[in-house]
Amino acid sequence: MPKFLYTVRDSTGKKITSYEDASSTDELIGRLQARNLIIVNVSPESKETEAVFGPRKKQVRFKHSRITSDDLVVFCRQLATLIGGAVPILKSLDTIAKQVPSSKLYSVIKDLEKNMEGGLSLHEVMAKHSKVFSELWINLVETGEASGNLTLVLGRLASYLERGASFKKRIISSLMYPSMLLVASLGALFFLTIKIIPTFAELFKGFNLTLPVLTEMLVTFSYLIRKYMGVVIGVIFVIVFLIRLYVRNTKEGRMLFERLQLGLPVFGEFFRSLLMERFASGVATLIESGVPILYTLEIAERSMGNLIMAGIIRQIKEDIRRGKTLNSALEKSGFFEPMVVQMVAVGEEVGDLPQMLKRIETFYQEYTETFLARFTALFEPIMLMFMGLVIGMMVLGMFLPIFKIATLGTG
Repeated sequence: MPKFLYTVRDSTGKKITSYEDASSTDELIGRLQARNLIIVNVSPESKETEAVFGPRKKQVRFKHSRITSDDLVVFCRQLATLIGGAVPILKSLDTIAKQVPSSKLYSVIKDLEKNMEGGLSLHEVMAKHSKVFSELWINLVETGEASGNLTLVLGRLASYLERGASFKKRIISSLMYPSMLLVASLGALFFLTIKIIPTFAELFKGFNLTLPVLTEMLVTFSYLIRKYMGVVIGVIFVIVFLIRLYVRNTKEGRMLFERLQLGLPVFGEFFRSLLMERFASGVATLIESGVPILYTLEIAERSMGNLIMAGIIRQIKEDIRRGKTLNSALEKSGFFEPMVVQMVAVGEEVGDLPQMLKRIETFYQEYTETFLARFTALFEPIMLMFMGLVIGMMVLGMFLPIFKIATLGTG
């Protein structure tokens, strides 16, 4: 009969490490649980772990150093699967650490293990890495630990992260073509200004003629760009750097930037829809996981990443604390559309608010994707017309003197 090394905690929280014979990991776990012991770790590796992730790897090979959203999605899904398979948390973390492609995430997971061995709970050790795990992560895990439904909560969190990552990828994919077209257009204009126009300017110097106004303007513009290009780029870089510094490090700067975003013609509604989608998806996941509405709004306020929206949520929270319903608080804020208010009212009335919020999330995801599809469809012909006009003017400006030389020659 194989021997297993196990680490447990008794009812007083005392850590106990010992060896025991058992025919399988399941048998030993059941035996330990029957003694009212809290299981921290059991070795050797369990059959459940191998069934989910395959044989244990001997060497960790990393593909990148940073932690991507995909890394966190996979980590959350794997953790939910392992814990749901009765694998102890420490063993689950150890197994996942051997699968991660990120060296930084590997270090974070090993630190989670180390701190949990010291007696901290999972949400407490995650709170030590707040740059990796958001408020939503930490509070949902805490709720799962307190209610004994950690597997269920992690599964819902994984679904939330997967929906968010998928939506983000679709947004980036929609913006890829317009961005490439804009870069190509600016590159073509830059090449004409730096290389082509100076070549024609040198050619015209050999003839004793007065250049047309359009040609003179193009040659002067090309000269200024070539002479002061370094200064212009430096000034632009400094201005952008100072603006980013102001926006990132000051509350006034962030508020000003967010107001400008939401106040933009056409695009303001797009940014508002992104905030609506984020609010609906986050609140739906929290309420569905059993978090009280006031605590849900408090978490949403801290995790929105937008000061204007955080202020609105703070006021909604205060209104609910005074006895208002969520739908009336949303309506009073003036930020949410009537459709959102009505759907929330129906969700509260039938007792199925999370599902209604998920439908709101889906609606705004579809809205933003449709907006970007239309924007892309309009951007291409507008950019092509602009490029045709600008390049046409450049070509005309360069060929007008040639026409004049040809006329003089025939005369």
